[in-house]
Parts: sequence; structure tokens; C-alpha cells
Amino acid sequence: MEKNLIDLHLIKSIHTIEGIIELDVELEIPEHGFITLFGKSGVGKTTILRMISGLTKPDSGYIKVGEEDWFNSSKELNIKTQLRNIGFVFQDYALFPNMTVEDHLFYAQKQKDVNHVNDLLNIFNLEELKKRKPDTLSGGQKQRAAVARALARKPKILLLDEPLSALDSETRQILQQEIITAHRNFSATTILVSHDIDEISRLADKVYVISKGRIIISGKPEIVFDNKEPGIESSFNGRISSVSGNKLTVDLNEEKHNFRNDDQIKITPA
Repeated sequence: MEKNLIDLHLIKSIHTIEGIIELDVELEIPEHGFITLFGKSGVGKTTILRMISGLTKPDSGYIKVGEEDWFNSSKELNIKTQLRNIGFVFQDYALFPNMTVEDHLFYAQKQKDVNHVNDLLNIFNLEELKKRKPDTLSGGQKQRAAVARALARKPKILLLDEPLSALDSETRQILQQEIITAHRNFSATTILVSHDIDEISRLADKVYVISKGRIIISGKPEIVFDNKEPGIESSFNGRISSVSGNKLTVDLNEEKHNFRNDDQIKITPA
């Protein structure tokens, strides 16, 4: 039986283009798992990552990681970001212009570990670039450095906020493979925000579909996205319209599309 690393229930009022909505999510994430948050822009996916990291305070709820409470509103407990063992990768790289690639990795470490840094440089194909600074790197090389830096401190949890969205298709696929290799080698529990169904299917063990601040569908990507026709916009506003037998009908951008509904998928009415 797999052991859960993260157990959380978070409530937060967030501002969206549709007005204020209440984000209310419950997640149990297994140790060493790779899960993805999927849904329309503005439904709260990034806010969930920020609350796990401590950068945003929930209105109420709790975050438990292993035996540690990171946040618990009933206990008035909120552990500082610096004390949470996480790595966070943003869309915009957030690299220091005066540091080399290698400097970034060592800077992230609490204790210098040359072997670990060399392993990361190797996995992300950065060996030849380790003495270069960000302004001499391509977008893909910068993002490789950002992911490697996040893993340099050996985090329990790796948070990825659409880190590949600005990259071309070829570079994106290469970095996806590097991310999954690093995930398997270093055993961080990984949470990815993504709008790319192919990316989710390639990387994630489980996907949570979020609509209007709630998780409406969760399961293995190949089950959740089964029978989804090519070309449907992957960033959708989903509303369950009917459940019949093993078929789930969801309204996507005013069109109806079918998903499978079986014991490998969890459906929660929005």
C-alpha cells in the first residue's frame, strides 16, 4: 500500500476574471508520486502551489507533510517558506544574472554536495554550460538550469508551475524526459501545473481536473482523458452534465464531450 506524503485541505477566496470564487480542495498525494493540476486559467492551480510552498496563506484548512504540520488554521500554525523542504520552478526562470549555472545549483544547497550537482548537470545536459550566465542561454537552457536548481537542495516536494509553456515543442519534449528522469532518480514528490494533455499523459501518475475552485475529476491521465477527441482546447471550463453507466458527459466550452467513468477515476460534482 502506497504511503501518502501530503495530506491537505485548503480553502481560499481568490479573484478571477469571473469574480471572486472560493477555492476548496482536498488532496492526498503519495510519497514519490507525480501528480498534475489541470484546468482553465484562473481556477486556482497556481494558488494551490503557492499555499503548499507558504508563499500564499490559506483562509483555512491544513497542510500535513509526513508527520509535520506545515499549516493548520485551527492550531494557528503556519510554517515559514524557508522551513518547508520544497523546490519551486516558475514560468519565468527567476535566475540571478550575475551567477553561472553551476553557481545557481551550489547556492540552492544548504550543504555543498558536488556529486549531486554533477548528477544534475548531467541529467539536464548542462555540463558544457555550467560556467555560463543566464544572458548567454536559450529559453530551454534557462529552464533546465531552473529545474536543476530546484532539485539541488534535495527537496521532499518539487512544485512546477507550467515551467515548459514558453518552450518550443522539440525543446519541451526533451525537457519533459529530463524531468521524469530526475523525478525517478531523486524521488521528490512532484506537483505539476500544466495545460498540455500530452505532457500530463507523459509525466503524471494522476491528474486532478479543477473547475470553479473545485476538483471535479481525478484519476490516471489515460483514463481521465480517454475518448477525448484531438484538437479540443486543453484549457477547459468543465461542468458535469450527466453520469450514465461508465460514461461521464462534461460540458467543455459549450460543447459536450465524453470521459470514462470507472473505478480508476473519481468524479466530484462541481
